[in-house]
Order: sequence, then C-alpha cells, then structure tokens
Amino acid sequence: MPKAKASTSPVAKKSKKEKAPPTHAEISLRAYHIYLERGCTPGNEQEDWLRAERELIEQPNKPGRKSKIVSIAA
Repeated sequence: MPKAKASTSPVAKKSKKEKAPPTHAEISLRAYHIYLERGCTPGNEQEDWLRAERELIEQPNKPGRKSKIVSIAA
C-alpha cells in the first residue's frame, strides 16, 4: 500500500513567534502613561489611545511577556 504524501498546500500557517495583539488593559495603561507625559491636559483621549495601541503593536516581540496592571495611587 503506498504511503500518503504530506500536503503541500499553500495555506499560511501561524508562526509560533507571531505576537498576540495588545489587550484592552495594556492599551489603557499605556494611554494613561501618555496622558501623564503630556502633563495631564484633557481633550486628547482618542489620540492617546491610538498612539498607545500603535506603540504596543509595533513593539518588538518580547518572549514571555505577561500583562500586568500596576495601579498608581496618589
């Protein structure tokens, strides 16, 4: 009986190195830090959020990255 050949279909496989998208909590925390860096001036929430999201997506893949939320109490 002949052996079955392995499929050579061009279907893209996910790489193990592919980075998971940032979580809502990670984006929120980074946007808050951007807000603090701007001197806490209101009115740029959407810009802060989009910048935070972009920075986290473009960030190099860090193995073993764990999401950790740190509360800053005044």
